[in-house]
Amino acid sequence: MARVRRGAAPVLALWICATAALAAGSPAEDSPVVVVGELDGIIHPIAAEYLSGVIDQADTSNAALVVIVLRTPGGLLESTRTIVSRIITSRAPVVVFVTPSGARAASAGFILTIAADVAAMSPGTHIGAAHPVSGSGERMDETTSKKAAADAAAYVRSLAEARKRNVALAEQAVLESRAFTDNEAVHASPPLVDVVATDLTDLLRRLDGRTITRFDGRSVTLRTSGAAVRQVEMSRRQQFLGAIAHPMIAYLLLTLGILGLTVELWNPGSVLPGVAGGVCLLIAFFAFQILPVHATGLMLIVFGVGLLVLELKVPSFGVLGIGGTIAIFVGSLMATRSVPGVEVGLGVILPAALVLAAAVLLLGRLALAAHRQPPVTGVDALIGEHAQAVSAIVPGVPAHVTVHGELWLARSDESIEAGAPVRITAVNGLTLTVVPDRRSTL
Repeated sequence: MARVRRGAAPVLALWICATAALAAGSPAEDSPVVVVGELDGIIHPIAAEYLSGVIDQADTSNAALVVIVLRTPGGLLESTRTIVSRIITSRAPVVVFVTPSGARAASAGFILTIAADVAAMSPGTHIGAAHPVSGSGERMDETTSKKAAADAAAYVRSLAEARKRNVALAEQAVLESRAFTDNEAVHASPPLVDVVATDLTDLLRRLDGRTITRFDGRSVTLRTSGAAVRQVEMSRRQQFLGAIAHPMIAYLLLTLGILGLTVELWNPGSVLPGVAGGVCLLIAFFAFQILPVHATGLMLIVFGVGLLVLELKVPSFGVLGIGGTIAIFVGSLMATRSVPGVEVGLGVILPAALVLAAAVLLLGRLALAAHRQPPVTGVDALIGEHAQAVSAIVPGVPAHVTVHGELWLARSDESIEAGAPVRITAVNGLTLTVVPDRRSTL
C-alpha cells in the first residue's frame, strides 16, 4: 500500500499543478469581450447585412459590448431601418463610434448614431444633415418632399426620445439639414451623443462602469476594463459587393460595358472587348439591383446610344448625334443620383458621356467605311477584275482566261476573240462569267 501511495504522489502533484494553471487562466476567460465592426462607406443592403452579422456574432459569443466604428456620407433609409431594428434587438449594448478625427456620420449615419445605446464621437468629427431626398434620382415635388421629411423626422424623434437624447436637435437635423460638431453634440442639453473619445481604447476606458438604459428600459452597467477586442471584418463577398454598390463604380462599369460591346459589334471577332464589356455590364446590372436606380435614366442612356447608331445610318447633319450625347448625359445624371448623400460629380459623368458618344460614332464610321470597301481577297475579290482570253470564247461554250497569272474557265454571252481583254462579272464555283472589256481596247 505504501508503494502505491508513493507512485500516486507524482500523479497527484501533476493534477494539482494543472488545476492551479486552469484556475490562473480562468480570469482571462471570464474577461469581457467587445466585438468591433467598422463601416466606411455608403449604407446599403450589403452594409446592413454586414452590421447585422456583426451583432449576430456578438450575440452568439455572449459579448459584453458591440462597437460599430462608423464613417459614412449617408445611404438608403430602408437599409438604415434594418440596421436600427437589429441594434434595438441586440442582446449586447451597441455603441456607434464616429471616428477618427475628420470623419462624419451624415444623413443615414446620423440616424444610426441616434439609435445606438451609446453614441460616441472623436474630436473633430461631425454628424447630422439627415434631410431625406429621393433615392430614385428624380426630383420630389413639394408635397412628396414634405411627407418624406415629416416621416423621417418622426422616426428620428422616436429614436431620440427612447434614447433620452435631444429631440429638438435631432428633428432639426432632418427638417433643416443641420449638422453638429462633437462639442455641439455632447454639450447640448440634453446631449445628442454620450461620449467624446480619441480612439477605441479611450472609448472603452470611458465606458467602463457606466450605466446605460436599453431601448426596452432595462438598466445595464458596462464592464469594459481589460476587455478582449474581437474585430469582425467584412467577408470577401461583402467587400466586393460593397465596392461595386457605389453609384460611381456602377456607372463606370455600365459605361465600359457599353463601350466594350460597341467595339465588338463594329469589329466582330475581337473577342476581348466583347467579353470584357459583357462582364462589366453584368456586374453593373448586379450593382443596380443593390442600389435603387431610376429606370428612366438607364432607358435614356440606351436611347442615346441608339440615336448615335442612327446618326451613322441616317443623314441628320449631326442632330441625332447631338441628341444621343445629350440623352446619355441626362440619363447618366439621373441614374447616378440613386443614393441620398452620395453623388457622382460632373467631372466623371461629362467625360464618360463624351467618350462613349465619340467612341460609338468613331468606331461606327470606321466600321461602315470598312464595309463599303470592295473585297480584296477571296473569290468575291475577282468580280470587276480584268482578265485576258487565252482562247476564243463562243457563247455557251467554256474557254480559258488568265487573271492574276492564274488560268480559269470562263463563259460569256458574247463572242470574244483570243487575246482580247475581258472583265469578270460573276463567279460560279470555278467558272467565271466575263464580258468584253471594251474600255481596254480604246
